[in-house]
Amino acid sequence: MHVDAEKPARKQQHRSVVTQQKLLDAAIEAFSENGFKGTSTRDIADRAGVHHPLITYHFKNKDQLWRSSADRIFREFNISIVKAMAEVPETDPKVRAETFVRTYVNFSRTRPALHKVIMQEASYPSDRLDWLIETHLRPMFDEVHKALTELQRLGIAPPGSAALLFNMIRVSAGGLLALKLELKGTSNIDLDNDAEIDELANMIIRVFFPGNMQTGN
Repeated sequence: MHVDAEKPARKQQHRSVVTQQKLLDAAIEAFSENGFKGTSTRDIADRAGVHHPLITYHFKNKDQLWRSSADRIFREFNISIVKAMAEVPETDPKVRAETFVRTYVNFSRTRPALHKVIMQEASYPSDRLDWLIETHLRPMFDEVHKALTELQRLGIAPPGSAALLFNMIRVSAGGLLALKLELKGTSNIDLDNDAEIDELANMIIRVFFPGNMQTGN
């Protein structure tokens, strides 16, 4: 009797999780395409294929849904970076830098919404931008900035502002993927093509990590 009573509860819980995931996927795409102000919760519900009232049931309001969707995509990004870096010895900083770039480029290829959301929010001041910086962007900057400073000390990365270097790499590895439709039209660069993606990663590595730890040049 007790086991039978648990089955409907488990099914309901599973349906609830599936609905939340559908809403988050739809929200990420909608917010990345149209920005926060240009996106309605009804549009998100329609994209997700769920009833509109379920948004407030699961996420309270549009702002909470935006923050949850941003958490989701940055969590996916962080997981992909951690998994990739775990395969590379800490004693080989140049290979770790190359792995970071390749992972960043490939994640941005499959999830261009990561940088589209940033670009949407960076257009004007807002509480959302402040939250995004403090919750996700500043922690990433602090960690990578420290690594880049060490790479510069070793002669692997070029000298100069490590802060500027970080952001130049970030825009090259992610921002270009967010602009892939424009790049296809203006420059005939097809970032849906595997060879072009490989060349992008290789060029970023050649430009930003030209040195060699053994020789220091």
